[in-house]
Formats: sequence, structure tokens, C-alpha cells
Amino acid sequence: MMTLNEKPVVKAEMLIRKPVEEVYEAFINPEITTKFWFTKSSGRLEEGKTIRWDWEMYGVGDELFVKETEKNKLIRIEWTDGTQVEWIFTPRADNQTFVSITNDGFSGSSDEMIARAIDSMGGYTMVLSGLKAYLEHNIQLNLVADKAPDANVN
Repeated sequence: MMTLNEKPVVKAEMLIRKPVEEVYEAFINPEITTKFWFTKSSGRLEEGKTIRWDWEMYGVGDELFVKETEKNKLIRIEWTDGTQVEWIFTPRADNQTFVSITNDGFSGSSDEMIARAIDSMGGYTMVLSGLKAYLEHNIQLNLVADKAPDANVN
């Protein structure tokens, strides 16, 4: 049995060659986010709101609580399982934005926490890659849908 000295914290980061306003809006506005992540949302991310996101191709969805937003700087949410996600948007020269996503608060056994952290890191890396392709090149890569084609319920 493995023991952890600290609970895992996942970080995924990517430079997006678009202005911070556009990159921030891509995560707040489900009309944009559905182009690279989930397929359906109950609304925009607004502080104090509970939002539902669905991945219809897999027949799954989850609710999240928007703990904090700071326009063009920060988004903080909490999933129903208690895990927390924080997006930090750092503007760079030439209309570029560095996005850092941190996910923590994993629970369960050491093995379960590590498995969930690894899955989360892969997931957020795919989300950032899909965002980059969509915002920079207007290409929808369908990364989330194509990750597990055998799990597709449609």
C-alpha cells in the first residue's frame, strides 16, 4: 500500500496566442467552450452560480459551483466531488495569454487520488490543446469526443 505525504495537485499550462479577453471569455461563455470541451451547459460561469456541464456523447454530466471570478484574470470552481479548479490568465506581449489550470482536493485512497490526478492532468491538457487549436486556427479537434470513442453513447 502506498502512502502519500501530500495530496496530489495537478497543473496544466499553455500559451494561447490570443488576447486575454478572448481566452477568458472562451471559458466563461458556453457558446465558445462547447467548441472544445463539453457539449452542453446550463449557462455562463458567474460567481455564486451552480452550473451543469454535459458531455452528451458519453451520456454524463456534472454540476460545479462558481466560487470566484475576476474578469480576464481568474476563475475558481468546485465540482460536486469537492475537487477545486482554478484558472489563472496571464496576459503576455503580442496579444498572448498564458493559461494555468490547477486542480486539487482529490479524495479517496492514495491509489484513487493518484489515478484521478493523472486523469485530470490529461483532461485539462487536452482542453488547453483544443482551446489553442480553436482560438488560434478556428479548428475543432474533437479531442474530448475522440479520446474514448468506445464509450460514446450516440
